[in-house]
Amino acid sequence: MKNLKYILVILLGFQLVFSGCKDNNYELGELVTPTNVELSYEVVGVDADNPYGDGSGLVNFTASASNNITFNYMFDDGKDNEISADGKITHRFSKNGVNTYNVTVVAVGTGGIQSSATVPVEVFSSFTDDEVVEFLTGGSSKTWYWAADQPAHVGLGPNFEDPGKAYAAWYTAAAYEKECMYGAEFVFTKTADGMTFEQTEGTSFIPGTYAGKIGVEGDVCHGTDVVDPFGVKNVSFAPASSIATIDGGYRGTSFSLSDGGYMSWWVGKSDYEIIEVTDNILKVRIEEDGTYAWYHIFTSVKPGDNNQSVDVEYTNLVWADEFDTNGAPNNANWTYDIGTGNNGWGNGESQYYTNRTDNVSVIDGILKITAKKEDYEGSSYTSARLKSQGLYDFTYGRVDVRAKLPEGGGTWPAIWMLGSNFETAGWPACGEIDIMEAIGNNPGHVQGAIHTPSSYGATENMGSTTVADASSGFHIYSVNWSPNQISFLVDNEIFYTYKPDVKDADTWPFDANQFLILNVAMGGNLGGTIDGAFTESSMEIDYVRVYQ
Repeated sequence: MKNLKYILVILLGFQLVFSGCKDNNYELGELVTPTNVELSYEVVGVDADNPYGDGSGLVNFTASASNNITFNYMFDDGKDNEISADGKITHRFSKNGVNTYNVTVVAVGTGGIQSSATVPVEVFSSFTDDEVVEFLTGGSSKTWYWAADQPAHVGLGPNFEDPGKAYAAWYTAAAYEKECMYGAEFVFTKTADGMTFEQTEGTSFIPGTYAGKIGVEGDVCHGTDVVDPFGVKNVSFAPASSIATIDGGYRGTSFSLSDGGYMSWWVGKSDYEIIEVTDNILKVRIEEDGTYAWYHIFTSVKPGDNNQSVDVEYTNLVWADEFDTNGAPNNANWTYDIGTGNNGWGNGESQYYTNRTDNVSVIDGILKITAKKEDYEGSSYTSARLKSQGLYDFTYGRVDVRAKLPEGGGTWPAIWMLGSNFETAGWPACGEIDIMEAIGNNPGHVQGAIHTPSSYGATENMGSTTVADASSGFHIYSVNWSPNQISFLVDNEIFYTYKPDVKDADTWPFDANQFLILNVAMGGNLGGTIDGAFTESSMEIDYVRVYQ
């Protein structure tokens, strides 16, 4: 059956009202009303068996007029209006089932004079993602929050077909960087007809990239006098088919909020491309325009709610290195990884690890791990990575490390642990506990993380805090590891706790021995770009103590 095509021509009369003052005379030029406005459409996939389309909800529209400059489409489905210079546009109607929409096209002429045409469109949409509905609503209703304690909970990248289009290549926010917006709460509710969304608390943040377009101050939160995030919105789903979803390996689902709804961050859009969704993490991408794409992370666990106290107090000192003998570190406690790690344990870093005194030594009661800029064994930087593998490991307890961190763009110091079965089980099955990682390109940012088969690489199981003088003063970085939970602390203050509801091999490979690792990397996956002026810097460690 031939695709259904309807053409409706509506010629509207108009009235112009002029006002002015006698002292001013402006030359407006000739004002011409658009005429002969025509609107036609084709529902994608219409045939004898599918009179309302193939279920994609896609409709191709074509508008034409005389004496017009541009066309403005209004779709009657709660989504944002769209502008087309040539009158051609494709729109996806997402509400499931066969529905009728009154679509209007406005032809805009000189001086903003308008004429319009409206046509009813009957179209079938069948796309759904039941798993996403369950994740977002918990089967009934669930509240979500900004993942404020996670670095990169807000990010910015390009929105055009160049490398970097599928991730936040230009900017990522530090934990708690956007203080004014973290009171926002978002409620997704499962209904008989689908799902609704409502922002119940908080304000609206408008970034500088968009603020100038609407004439308000940028990179601040605004009240409802500028933009209103409140009210119940309907949620509709559609396949995500952007180049970012294809190249980035996203889920392939997007959702839209009706009536201009948005999740606190306002850039004039209501469409969210899902990168990843689980019971407690929602990662999305929002296209602001042809240049900008924003990346957001939300969580169903309010930051700080599960970080109140350790469940087991470990006070019996069972192992320590106080670094009280000058020279090389005690070889009864520490051995080394030598090389670049390109054979399996590296992360794209630029340094060559050595055991030379230039890179690791004990001086006046302090262990110094020094990263240096120098040509060595084919690498442009050197450093050291100490480990207690084969010498000391343990299950459950508390680790305290008093340290002062290096400085400089590209430095990546870490205090961490790996499962002692690393060589046989492999990573991440062995489990990894990152007691402390810092990023020289983001001074003061300190994070702790868990890597397991259920969450590794760009893990969702992490938290962070700010230590303003991390590179100029000593602080105690700790982990408290019990059979029930793993808590991360700085100066005895908890900033993140890992406590999965289900403990199995995928989520909890932490019921066996782990060994300690101390290192300073350069560049790599987390260290990022190395400052061209960098010469050398050290992580200084006063002691390492293990309590059980």
